[in-house]
Amino acid sequence: MKKFLLICLSVINYAFAQNAGISFETKFYDAIDKWVLFDKKENQNSYALGFIYLDLYAGFTFNYEGEVLIKGNKLQKLPRLDSTTNIKSRLDQNTFDVYMLNEKQIEDLALPKVPEWLSSYNQNSDFIENRIKTASFLNGAGASHKALPILLNAYEEDNHYAGLEFELGYAYNATGSFYKAVMILNKAIENDPSNFWFYRELGFAFKHLNNLPEAEKAYRQAIELTSENTYKAEVAINMAQSYFHNKNRSKFDEWKQIVIENATAESMYMAYIQYFEENWSKAR
Repeated sequence: MKKFLLICLSVINYAFAQNAGISFETKFYDAIDKWVLFDKKENQNSYALGFIYLDLYAGFTFNYEGEVLIKGNKLQKLPRLDSTTNIKSRLDQNTFDVYMLNEKQIEDLALPKVPEWLSSYNQNSDFIENRIKTASFLNGAGASHKALPILLNAYEEDNHYAGLEFELGYAYNATGSFYKAVMILNKAIENDPSNFWFYRELGFAFKHLNNLPEAEKAYRQAIELTSENTYKAEVAINMAQSYFHNKNRSKFDEWKQIVIENATAESMYMAYIQYFEENWSKAR
């Protein structure tokens, strides 16, 4: 029975390779269902070889297949010392860029075009629920530009499908389409007026449209709809930041107090408050 081991590639520092015309310039989410190499670590000669895929329950994943050397202009796969352990790495926004193998390199390494096990992860991928999950992982990976077309297609089918409107509003906000986010989220709220996440994203959109009165209204509604102090502190710091930049002391103090009431002393929210106070005279 194979053992499974999870490692975190996002914290490994890879060196840049110049061999055989290989460069590590592809985002991992542009290499889904592809064979890839990760750059070698400092003082190491080999490169991590594996296959990137999406696990709809765990997220984007790198399935490690061994180490590769570059000999002249060719890749050479090294024997694995332990073939009983299946090493998987979850990929996130901090993951380093990869090199995507071409067909000739895949053939030279005697690799299948895709591993046999991949089919179990791609079952029912056309279901609307699974497409929304895919887009959600793309949003989380900082690839909202790739999530948008998936979400818009699903929106045409069923605009109130669970989770869809939040992900679409998030994607619009992440790509700077704040007016579109407002339109989508207002429609979502008409259908589900007690959804914290809709108001959270709506407040963010209005904040970046510099419509602070509407941002306040949305964020206050969000605060009323959640019992999580961290979420309250998060939306409050967004408003405090806006009034810091506008040099509106009374409004800043109002939202600062909400942060203080809900954030822990060691949180990043309190660190922001301290920064704003120390730099108040420089705000503009």
